[in-house]
Amino acid sequence: MIFYKTTFFKSYSNIILLLLGIAIGSLLGLFAKGSIAYLKPVGDIFLNLLFTVVIPLIFFAIASSVAGIEQGKKLGNIISVMALVFVGTVLIAALVMIAAIWIFPLQEALYSSIDQLDNISESTKNWGENIVEFLTVNEFNQILSRQHMLAFIIFSFLIGIAALRSGKDGEQFRNFLHSGNEVMKVALMLVMKFAPLGLGAYFAYQVGTVGPQLFGIYAKPMGLYYGIGTLYFFLGFTFYAFLAYGKAGIKLFWKNEIVPAVTAVSTCSSIAVIPVNLIAARKIGIQDNIANVVIPLGANLHKDGSSLSSIVKIAVAFAIIGRDFMEPTTIITALGITIIVSIVAGGIPNGGYIGELLMISAYDLPTEAIPAVMIIGTLVDPLATLLNSNGDTVAAMLVNKITGNKLISNPTVISE
Repeated sequence: MIFYKTTFFKSYSNIILLLLGIAIGSLLGLFAKGSIAYLKPVGDIFLNLLFTVVIPLIFFAIASSVAGIEQGKKLGNIISVMALVFVGTVLIAALVMIAAIWIFPLQEALYSSIDQLDNISESTKNWGENIVEFLTVNEFNQILSRQHMLAFIIFSFLIGIAALRSGKDGEQFRNFLHSGNEVMKVALMLVMKFAPLGLGAYFAYQVGTVGPQLFGIYAKPMGLYYGIGTLYFFLGFTFYAFLAYGKAGIKLFWKNEIVPAVTAVSTCSSIAVIPVNLIAARKIGIQDNIANVVIPLGANLHKDGSSLSSIVKIAVAFAIIGRDFMEPTTIITALGITIIVSIVAGGIPNGGYIGELLMISAYDLPTEAIPAVMIIGTLVDPLATLLNSNGDTVAAMLVNKITGNKLISNPTVISE
């Protein structure tokens, strides 16, 4: 009972409360339809609070992370290889889910399930104009709008790089970025305490206006994610371990990943898995200087599970409004969003919600689609955390191999 109170509930309290809010909202939508007109504004307030806090949060999270990178030739080589491994595995995960959606399309299950999302304006601009507007703005005040999320992310990276290269003169500014990042993390956590009420109210409105068939929206995407995610966990990570060090790599990886896997599922936190991942990496025989860089940064920048869920959420949003997800330009944009989500979502509590806002901005989707994809993101969180955190260790194995290092034959002699 003590373990339940101190560990399980703390780890899953956000999910439990959110599901409770959704359940209550669903019941109100089914049996108290006269009240849903009063509940929708509550959901709108929550979304508006989220929109407001997410802009400064993204700036401080990205700029402070880039500004805090240590410099050095050897470290730079490790980071370069690490970046290639991170991006490569994230893209592979995304492509695996795209293939699964092509084989098991969501369109048939979800099309026209929410009538109020049918009317969407299509852009008449050519591809060049769309790229310019997607990547840049012509006035500084426009960059603060969620409609230009990617341009804002690029700006945040530029500020972080400038702070990094400013040397001693920029030390106070780097401290400001770090402090701002910590403050905005807390601000988002405060807003997310309102999520059970806000999303519950939105769910009540949707159930009351659309009907019980709304629940069918989540059944197939959830089944698809957990099915493909489980296969990716066993087959994908086995393949990466084999690429790194053959059969010996497979044996070492799975022998030492049981504790990190259990920790990930029990805590729903990639950050919490860092210590046990470092121990597992040492037992596998990965060089300390590589594991100590790849695993902590991977907890923030490498998210195979988030990559899979990002594709599912985009496909769900498109299916709900009746648009074709399998168009080449849509898929290319989805891959770009997936890479960004993997980076942005890492060190931010509830950072996956930023990906939903970026998705809405990139595809010009209605904000009413956000609650559906937020709920899916919450429901897949345990498996996503498992994939995110355990993927860091196998990524460290690949970086160790590519940088020309052999596994340490007797890792237990390394001092703690």
